[in-house]
Amino acid sequence: MQSLVGFLKGLGAARVMAMIAVTVALLGFFAFVIMRVSQPQMTTLYTDLSSADASSIIKELERQAIPFEMRNDGSTLMVPKDKVTRLRMKLAEGGLPKGGGVGYEIFDKSDALGTTSFVQNINHLRALEGELSRTIQAIDRVQAARVHLVLPERPLFSREAPEPSASIVLRVRGALEPQQVRAIRHLVASAVNGLKPQRVSIVDEAGQLLADGTAGANAADSAAGDERRTAFEKRMRNEVEAIVSSVVGSGRARVQVTADFDYNKITQTSDKFDPEGRVLRSSQTREEQSQTLSNDGQVTVNNELPGNQGQAGAGPRDQSKKSEETNNYEISRVTKTEVTEAGRVNRLSVAVLVDGIYSKNDKGELVYAERTKEQLDRIAALVRSAIGFDQKRGDQVEVVNLKFAEAPQIEKLPEPAGLLGMLQFTKDDIMNMIQLGVLFVLGLVVLFMVIRPLVKRVLADDRAQEAPGVPALTDGTVPQIGADGQPVTPPSMIDIAQVQGQVHAQSVHRVGELAERNPNETAAIVRQWLAEPA
Repeated sequence: MQSLVGFLKGLGAARVMAMIAVTVALLGFFAFVIMRVSQPQMTTLYTDLSSADASSIIKELERQAIPFEMRNDGSTLMVPKDKVTRLRMKLAEGGLPKGGGVGYEIFDKSDALGTTSFVQNINHLRALEGELSRTIQAIDRVQAARVHLVLPERPLFSREAPEPSASIVLRVRGALEPQQVRAIRHLVASAVNGLKPQRVSIVDEAGQLLADGTAGANAADSAAGDERRTAFEKRMRNEVEAIVSSVVGSGRARVQVTADFDYNKITQTSDKFDPEGRVLRSSQTREEQSQTLSNDGQVTVNNELPGNQGQAGAGPRDQSKKSEETNNYEISRVTKTEVTEAGRVNRLSVAVLVDGIYSKNDKGELVYAERTKEQLDRIAALVRSAIGFDQKRGDQVEVVNLKFAEAPQIEKLPEPAGLLGMLQFTKDDIMNMIQLGVLFVLGLVVLFMVIRPLVKRVLADDRAQEAPGVPALTDGTVPQIGADGQPVTPPSMIDIAQVQGQVHAQSVHRVGELAERNPNETAAIVRQWLAEPA
């Protein structure tokens, strides 16, 4: 302890305070690094939560003693990455998040004996709206949904029942496609008894009408036809652009397809008779035969008597015979009924714009060159085959080569496969690596800029104090050590060193003279020194 106290006194108060400050700073820095490295990596548990759902989930996390972070005014919750999957399953078991609405669980805690039919109907309506809202939110790009149902009751003594209707308000991410809007309408209509898809209105959060609930069947058919035409054009455009881009390069072709659809529904019935193809349907034969006796035309009582009739038959007779045959034939007949549904393609027009060929000259600059007519004809042949070109229908295909305004795009490198493909880093991993790299650089800066000079200075002071043969200054300080390891003597000490050297030299010279004059005594003194214990 005395040596430690002496060492601290030798350093001085200023150096001791500097060492204490540096030590505290280093302890704080390394404590921060350890806490930052040991802190679990946070990831998103749920986003766009309502206040009720966020409050319920936070209570559950606090009950399980799981660390969490709130962002975006509590609508986003962050939890440790290694616990996300288990937490989602655990919360789903408890019915969280509920989506900001009430579903059929409203009947779990209700007393059916003490409620009226009106309250039961209201609860059923609320539950149906809540369940539909949750189902709609499961669709991609839909963040939140609110459903309002109107289910009117049939008045007494009325033959016609009023039709139900529905209105839906959506908060979407981006824009919904027409197919998704139709899917939502049919989803709600199928879940409510008696509701037609045309009676469902859909509005987004900006107040834009996505589906009109007052439109009739004709408007719905027209909208469906437009959607069909748009989907057909998009599909044909993608197919043509894919096959052309494989020839001219990715992003170096533009394709536009226009389809002329016929939405008229035609029903045609035709009868065809074949006179050569006769079939016997029925045959009827009739024969008649009659015979008449001649009695000279006399009608007497004698002739009518029973005994005289035989005598009258001996005269001449009149006979007649008639035969009739009737045949009925069925003529071959073909009846054909053709129904042509709406949505026939009457005509296709395809316009293809392709870029030229780019090559580098001797100076390394890109040089543009137009494609030959043979190449354009081949591209046109590919397009005709892709769209099912029909000249009788009036289809038209145009392939034009023009220089694009933008420069050629750099082709993307293929994604790494195998082991490199497995070592793909996410955004969070990259940010964590950057933070660790910054902390590592700061640690090196502190080590080389603060700790190393301080340690070097303390070690230099220790070497100066322990160096042999280094005279101490009159004020108790130690002279500085030069680069060659020798003490650097100040100019004021040179004269003192010369005087002390002369005194030592005179003393040594006198001892030598005494030894030469008295050799026996000198030898005895040396023997006595050797005999004395060390």
